[in-house]
Amino acid sequence: MAIQDRVQRARALYEAFAAGDRDSVQRSFTDDFLFFSPLDVGLDRAGYFERCWPGSGQGQRFHFVRLIESGDEVVVTYEMTKRDGSRGRNSEILTFRGDRIRQAEVYFGWDLP
Repeated sequence: MAIQDRVQRARALYEAFAAGDRDSVQRSFTDDFLFFSPLDVGLDRAGYFERCWPGSGQGQRFHFVRLIESGDEVVVTYEMTKRDGSRGRNSEILTFRGDRIRQAEVYFGWDLP
């Protein structure tokens, strides 16, 4: 798969999350998708939607600081602005299998002024 394709798919994932477009997000994940963060280690696909999806559709805006493809991974660092104006910065590693995301590792950043 071309580099731009995975980078574009990664960008589209965050846009779909902000829009609350669950169908698009579900189509972007493999059936055996796994999610890791400091608070949620090894959530399966159903666990991700139960635990993380309630935060979607909040009109978040993402400014991508980096989108770097390395092998089957795309490293994403973004600054997010929430509807209330609060901001934060995170980094994530999305691992692809073909054109779908097999795994997400989230590393929480910090709040921004």
